[in-house]
Amino acid sequence: MGTRARRRAAGTARRRAGASLAAAVLAALLVASCAAPGKPVPTAAAGATGAGAGATQSPAPLETSQTSAKSPVYWLGRSRDGVFLYREFREAESDDNPVVKALRIMMDDKPLDPDYFSPWQKPKKLAASVSGTNIITVDVSKDAFSTNVDERTAQLAVQQLVYTATAAAATAGLVDTSQTISVMLLVDGRTSQLAFERVQLGQAMQRDVSMAARAWIIDPQEGAALAGQLKVTGRVAGPEASIAWQVLRKDDTGAASVYLSGTAQPSRETGRAGEFRFAVNLEDGDYAVRILPSADASAPADSGGTEWDSKSFRIGD
Repeated sequence: MGTRARRRAAGTARRRAGASLAAAVLAALLVASCAAPGKPVPTAAAGATGAGAGATQSPAPLETSQTSAKSPVYWLGRSRDGVFLYREFREAESDDNPVVKALRIMMDDKPLDPDYFSPWQKPKKLAASVSGTNIITVDVSKDAFSTNVDERTAQLAVQQLVYTATAAAATAGLVDTSQTISVMLLVDGRTSQLAFERVQLGQAMQRDVSMAARAWIIDPQEGAALAGQLKVTGRVAGPEASIAWQVLRKDDTGAASVYLSGTAQPSRETGRAGEFRFAVNLEDGDYAVRILPSADASAPADSGGTEWDSKSFRIGD
């Protein structure tokens, strides 16, 4: 073989070896992305379907199974940082499955808290089913989307449905809460529809943590009647080392003033991260409790724009 032929053969061998190496590296990366412990392959998150800009693959904490017949329902609520999702537990007299029961409350009823609202309308048709692969399929008629809303509200409303459906399935024990839970939303049995004429559907959606409220009061609920003592439980989703709380007392005219105040430290324990609790003894009367960033602990009673969440309640008969 001549010198030129030997050079051409050597060049061809080097190119083939390089191509083989590149293929091997690519294959290794693909395998690693599919099988690396703790790093699951990304699935279609809410942001991928237009249901929330800045969506993350990390699911918001799910509710746990409970024996109570109350349904977990999410609403849109106004707070110091904008509009986000908040949860209430509601009584429901219905023979529907738990997911449909919660969604009917979300679409048919009004929230207990006057700071909350919902853009959904009562639909003519509503159905839901849960598959063995942790996928909740919700089929709703087009009239549920008859409210005219802006882009942000439409995204929040779709996530409101995702949060409510997954919460209802989780509390009823219908899904494996250790695995990702997805929601497929159909409109009159069809995929790839537009929700509120703004949000593209057609892919499985998960909870978008950026849509959930930064902090909220879990208990008491709005309008609760309590006996002698206020026991507050709540949750903070952010990195706050502490939160501030205030108890406002209302006079006969409904005017409120700061009656008690303090701070609470969110738990960092596994399974309870972000939860906070505090309790105070109170005389009979009408009150409200609110939570705020610790920097706003001395905010006056009429500074509602600083609070994350608030609940009105009554002590005594």
